[in-house]
Amino acid sequence: MQRRRYAPLIAVSVLATLAPGLAAAAPAAAAPKAPARAAGPLDSYAQQKLSWKRCDINLAASLRCATVKVPMDYGEPRGKTLDVEISRIKTSLPGQRRGVLFSNPGGPGGAGLDLPLELRKYLPVPVQAKYDLIGFDPRGIGRSSPVECGLNKQDQKWPRQYRDKTFAGDVAWAKGVAGKCRANVGERLSHITTRNTARDMDVIRAVLGEKKISYFGGSYGTYLGAVYTQMFPQRSDRFVLDSAVDPKLAWRGTFQLWGSDAERAFKRWTENTARRNAEFGLGDTPADVSRTFWDIIRQADRKPITIGDTPFTGAEIRDLMRTQFFTVQNAAEAVVMLRDAAAGKPTPEIPHGEENDNFFSSFWSIICGDTRTWSKDPQTYREESIRDRAKYPLYGDFASNITPCASWDKAAEPATAVDNKVPSLIVQNEWDSQTPLSTAQGMHRALKGSRLVTVDEGEGHGVYGFNECADGVTDAYLLTGKLPAGNVTCGVTPADASARSAEPRSFPVTPLPPALRARF
Repeated sequence: MQRRRYAPLIAVSVLATLAPGLAAAAPAAAAPKAPARAAGPLDSYAQQKLSWKRCDINLAASLRCATVKVPMDYGEPRGKTLDVEISRIKTSLPGQRRGVLFSNPGGPGGAGLDLPLELRKYLPVPVQAKYDLIGFDPRGIGRSSPVECGLNKQDQKWPRQYRDKTFAGDVAWAKGVAGKCRANVGERLSHITTRNTARDMDVIRAVLGEKKISYFGGSYGTYLGAVYTQMFPQRSDRFVLDSAVDPKLAWRGTFQLWGSDAERAFKRWTENTARRNAEFGLGDTPADVSRTFWDIIRQADRKPITIGDTPFTGAEIRDLMRTQFFTVQNAAEAVVMLRDAAAGKPTPEIPHGEENDNFFSSFWSIICGDTRTWSKDPQTYREESIRDRAKYPLYGDFASNITPCASWDKAAEPATAVDNKVPSLIVQNEWDSQTPLSTAQGMHRALKGSRLVTVDEGEGHGVYGFNECADGVTDAYLLTGKLPAGNVTCGVTPADASARSAEPRSFPVTPLPPALRARF
C-alpha cells in the first residue's frame, strides 16, 4: 500500500483560530463565501486545551508543565499518539512580549524541561521580557513517551576502540543493541527522529496559539533547529544555534570528524604546553610533550594504570583525553595527573557517569533513524577504522568503528537536506571538542541567511554565557531581530575564561552519552 504523504501541520481551518481577529476585520460582503472544507487530520492536535500545572519534578514554582498529544506517525495522524511534556516560564512583562522562545539542550537524548530555568540565568531582563521561555522533552526522551531498549552497562559502552582481535565482538555488540531496541521499543522505534521532533515542535506552536517560534538550541539542538527551519520556514522567527553541527555530516561524518579534529587539537596542545614547560614539566618541545603522553599510553597498554582506584588501559585514557586536548590548561593538568599515576603516585578518582538506558536508547534511535546513509556492511567500518587509526592515532580508531546503526532497520525517511535562507545566528568556539569549528561553518553554508559568530581561540562546548562579545551579539538579535551586517569574530578575555571555570553548567549537552561527559 502506498504510504500517505505527510499533511501540512496547520490546515486553513486552524489558521483562523490562531488569528481570530482577521476574519472580522473585513466587511461581510467584501468577499464571496468560502466553500466549506472537511477538518484536516491534524486539526484536532492543534486545538488541544492545555492543563498547566507545577512540574512533577524538583523545579522552581515559576516553571509550569503540560502534556501535548502528538501523532506517533505523522503519515497516519489518526493513529496512535505519543505524549510530549512541555514547560513554560511566562514573561513578567506581557506588554513587551513578542512570542515564544523554544529551547533544546542537545544530545540527542537530552531532556529539556528545565532548560528555561537555565536560560533565564543568562538572558538579560529585556530579552526575557520578549518571550515566554518554552522547554520540552523531545519524543522518546525523559517524560515524553520515553523509549528504553533494556541496555545494560556493557551495551552502553561507546565509543569503542577498534582492534582487529575484538572487532567481531564489536559487530556482535552493534547487532545486540539494535536487536534489543527493535524488540523492546517496537513500532515506536522508527518514529523517534529529528524530523518528527520538528513536527512536534510545530504542533506545540499551534497549541500555544503562536504564528511563529523563536528558538535557542545547543549542539544536537542546532541540527533540530535547522531541520525545523527547513520544514517550517514560514514559522521560524529568531533562531540561535550554539555550537553547531554540519547537517551534511549527520551522523557518521560527525563522529569521524572527532578523529581528525583531535589530532589538530593535540598538536596545538603540545605547542602550548612546550612553551609552559617550567609550569608543567612535560617537555620543552612539542615533540617531547607528545612523547611524554604517548609513553604513558604505551605503559598503560602493557599494564593498566590505576587512577584513584580504577585501572585504565591506554585506549581508555585516549578516550578520556580526546575532549581535554581542546582545552590547553585542562589537558596539561590531566596529563600531569596521568604521569603521576603511571609513576605509582596516588591520584584522585575520576567520576563515572551513571547508566542511563533512556539516554542511550533515544540517542541511537535518533542517530540511526535520521538517515539512510549508514552502511550495513561491517567490512566498511573495519576498513575505515584501520585507515583512520593510522591517520589519526589519538582517536581515529574510536571515531570510525562500527555502531548499532549498521544493524538498524531502514530509516522511515531520508535525512533532511538543509538548504534555506531563513535568518539565524550561529555562535561557535574555535576549539570545540564536540562540534568543531568546521561543522559550524558547514551549518553556516547550509543556512544561507545566517551569520556566524566565531570566538577566536575560544575553548569549550557551548558559547552563550561564556563570552561577552558573543553574548552581546546574541542578545541584540533576540531583542531586535537584526542580524549583524556580516560574520563576527570575537576574542577571549580573562573574564570569559574565569566565567567558564567558575560556573560549569549543563547547557548545551554534548553529543556523548552521560557516562563519558562526566569524566575529567
